[in-house]
Amino acid sequence: MNIWLYSVLSVLIVSIISLIGALLFTIKASKLKKNLVYFVSFSAGALLGDVFIHLLPEAIKESSLNLNISLYIISGIIVSFIVEKIIHWKHSHYPPRVQHHHPFAIMNLFGDALHNFIDGIIIGASYLASIPVGIATTLAVVFHEIPQEIGDFGILLHGGFSKSKALFFNFIISLTSIAGVIIALTLNDYIPNLSAFLIPFAAGGFIYIAGSDLIPEMHRETKLENSIMQILLFILGVIVMFLLTLI
Repeated sequence: MNIWLYSVLSVLIVSIISLIGALLFTIKASKLKKNLVYFVSFSAGALLGDVFIHLLPEAIKESSLNLNISLYIISGIIVSFIVEKIIHWKHSHYPPRVQHHHPFAIMNLFGDALHNFIDGIIIGASYLASIPVGIATTLAVVFHEIPQEIGDFGILLHGGFSKSKALFFNFIISLTSIAGVIIALTLNDYIPNLSAFLIPFAAGGFIYIAGSDLIPEMHRETKLENSIMQILLFILGVIVMFLLTLI
């Protein structure tokens, strides 16, 4: 019961993060864009820190390091790759135009729904390992969601949605993470040792997000002082995940 309570509360918190787009009401877009890369740097460190400090040690403790864990991690990476490939393929068929933006924005909502659903599975799997691991993973997801939700909000605005509608649809789509949690926890009741698969699978998903989406975005910044700040924030994200093991 505690696992269900913590898991549902966690995904509700993550869903509320989708409303961060309201910040765009008061912050200039140019200033926000300039600082967004620092959120990305911190979240990349937090995601990888969660993988190697919390998720993988827990997976190894449950099953010991074996070939299955490696295959489960790779499966998480492959599924994440396929989902993103589908999203990009759909986007390429609906290029944004001044006269007709909506299909592109709608496909972004579809992609965000899939992403949040997988986040819910990851959070549920983490709580199956232990409540502290679940809390750490929830924080890693929150750190990752902040820059993503701001970006999604901008896409919806560019796609012709009003600010209020963009906020509303972003929030509704974020609730698919609840379905992910319910499926992960329910299946665990019927499939023995499901967490032995879900935890390394979740780690694979985080590795893909950090390595494929976030780190390449960090490399867009080439100024020395900004790059140093990125590196420091990346390391800080890892340190935060480490400090959670001490609390």
